[in-house]
Amino acid sequence: MAQPRPESRILAFRANPRAAPAPYVARLMVSEFRCYQRAALEADRRPLVLTGPNGAGKTNLLEALSFLAPGRGLRQARLAEVDRRSPAGPQAWAVAARLAGAGGDCDIGTGRDPDSEEGARDRRLLRIDGAAQRSLSALAERLAVLWLTPQMDGLFLDSKSERRRFLDRLALCFDPGHAGRLNAYEQASAERLRLLRGEGPAAPGLAAWLDGLEQQLAEQGVAIAAARLDLIARLGRVLREGEWVFPRIELGLEGAVESWLAEMPALAAEERLRERLAASRALDGEAGRAHLGPHRSDLRASRAESGMPAAECSTGEQKAMLIAILLGQARLMAAERSRPPLLLLDEVAAHLDEERRRALFEALLELGVQAWLTGTDRSLFAAFGERAQFFAVAQGRITRI
Repeated sequence: MAQPRPESRILAFRANPRAAPAPYVARLMVSEFRCYQRAALEADRRPLVLTGPNGAGKTNLLEALSFLAPGRGLRQARLAEVDRRSPAGPQAWAVAARLAGAGGDCDIGTGRDPDSEEGARDRRLLRIDGAAQRSLSALAERLAVLWLTPQMDGLFLDSKSERRRFLDRLALCFDPGHAGRLNAYEQASAERLRLLRGEGPAAPGLAAWLDGLEQQLAEQGVAIAAARLDLIARLGRVLREGEWVFPRIELGLEGAVESWLAEMPALAAEERLRERLAASRALDGEAGRAHLGPHRSDLRASRAESGMPAAECSTGEQKAMLIAILLGQARLMAAERSRPPLLLLDEVAAHLDEERRRALFEALLELGVQAWLTGTDRSLFAAFGERAQFFAVAQGRITRI
């Protein structure tokens, strides 16, 4: 029997034709950003392909776009590391974007605070439609951004922290408050460890202070675990559906707090976590880290058909699994929120065979998502035809082809 064309195997990813058009970047401007002194481009909602030699600045543009989401961008760089180096010294970088879509246009500007005091922690500024924002979480309410880079190819072999970061980016697409809970949890955890190491107040008030921090850690920690589990359940259903050229995947989340939530109400899980934290003060203080909490959980993925863990699959299959997860997330967002994310795909086509490249391109078009793809060889993107827009990048300059 003849095999179906790749296009026929990705119809499960078709977006709702009656859904409102997804927001997209209509204009991007960067200044003093990595290799760019100043650069700008205008785009429509079609996928966008950036081609050029290695070192031309293609990934730098994707990194600029990644700063349209909360966090430190796709390279996880410190803010000062992004500054363009010039004979006059480092210059504070800035990224500006105009979003277009069914909700109307929106102007976003962000960058490193040029007035940060020397020696102080760098601060990132954010303005939306000209109004200063107190929190970066406002970005997540406007646009969801996901990315895949060559550095992520080993995600399933990498540290737990990298997989948690990946999962939390997925969760943030549905729940902008997730970033705030993560920040609150990290700050409370750091303060608790500081006190346990004897760097806090005098002993008479120490127990009460620790009680309060551990209560906060329990509340935020269970909420973080619950949000991750909820996403895993919904996304897992999408990833098990359909027949197409990318692997079908089973997702799971391993961790003590997650196992408690499977057997008891959230309030009971909070109380258990609080009690365990209180009982482990001496151990945590000696080790300099908390031994229990959602900061120790781990994302697991395996082939749905065989049950083979992702870490044991070939490099090519692991890459295909990551692409399947991003496309599944986009499909889920299109179905549940009528708003697929902005996808940043760095050098993704070079490591896919022709069938999977075509399937990826067709899936992006069916979803109606604006994807930014980079590569050194324009011919790898020929299957897009006129359904994508092409730009050449060379020596810090961007030219529409």
